[in-house]
Amino acid sequence: MNTKQTTRRGALARSESRQALGFVSPALAGLALFTVVPVGLSIIMGFFDWPTFGEKTFVGIQNYVTLFTKSPDFWPALRNTFVFTLLYVPVSVVLSYLLALSLSSRIRGRGALRVLFFIPVVTPMVANVLVWKMLLQPQGLFNGLSQSWFGIQLPNFLADPQWAMIMVVAMSVWQGLGYNMLIFSAALEQLPETVIEAARIDGAKGLTMLWKVTVPLTSPSIFFATIMTMISSMQVFVQPQLLTGGGPGTATQPIVQFIYNQGFKFQELGLAAAAAWILFAIIIGLTAVQFGVQKKWVHYEH
Repeated sequence: MNTKQTTRRGALARSESRQALGFVSPALAGLALFTVVPVGLSIIMGFFDWPTFGEKTFVGIQNYVTLFTKSPDFWPALRNTFVFTLLYVPVSVVLSYLLALSLSSRIRGRGALRVLFFIPVVTPMVANVLVWKMLLQPQGLFNGLSQSWFGIQLPNFLADPQWAMIMVVAMSVWQGLGYNMLIFSAALEQLPETVIEAARIDGAKGLTMLWKVTVPLTSPSIFFATIMTMISSMQVFVQPQLLTGGGPGTATQPIVQFIYNQGFKFQELGLAAAAAWILFAIIIGLTAVQFGVQKKWVHYEH
């Protein structure tokens, strides 16, 4: 009897496994076709002189050597990416945290305000960029209001090397502010009331309450938001591509736009693949460093 039950259970388990595999097989096929195969192919392409059309030639690590020693745009693109990240990440995280703090208080209409600030996140990026481009042009709204109200001619923000990157950062901060705001708002609403009350009894208030109690209690969400914001900023593409075209010159061209140009403009798919894997290594390295130092400032409840 026990043997029959065991056999029956084993057959039922195998049947359920086959059914489960049937349900997930479309997702697995899509993952293999659109993720695993392209990733594997990009690794191979990085070691070849791989034009879009024509003969492919194995060159070993020459693509990587070319990027580091002979490509005139690689290092500026990498520098622009780091500049964008260093400007964007702290500004975005700090502003969204302050916004979440403001909306966590018992103010009327805070739900509507959260929706208002979150709208740019769900609005198509292309539409947001085009609106900003129209606003920032010499014939745009900002310059028109400045001239009519104050008689001041604003610089051409998108054509001035000193302003172009700042405008890309400003537009990106506005675009993503609502996402981190919701993360911080959720964390602030989950603060333990017992800890807050104990801190108030001990005399903590204002900035002391914020720095000594609120920030440590929400540090896991701050860590998560910082990691995700950093990863997205290292892959910035649409904003400079549509807002400035990477210009003036290459002043705002990030590494992803460099990869795009190499692959689709100059048809050097091998160089593009090599640059993409360099970017991947940089992101993995920065993420690993942040995970390594998180124990010094991130406080988890046990």
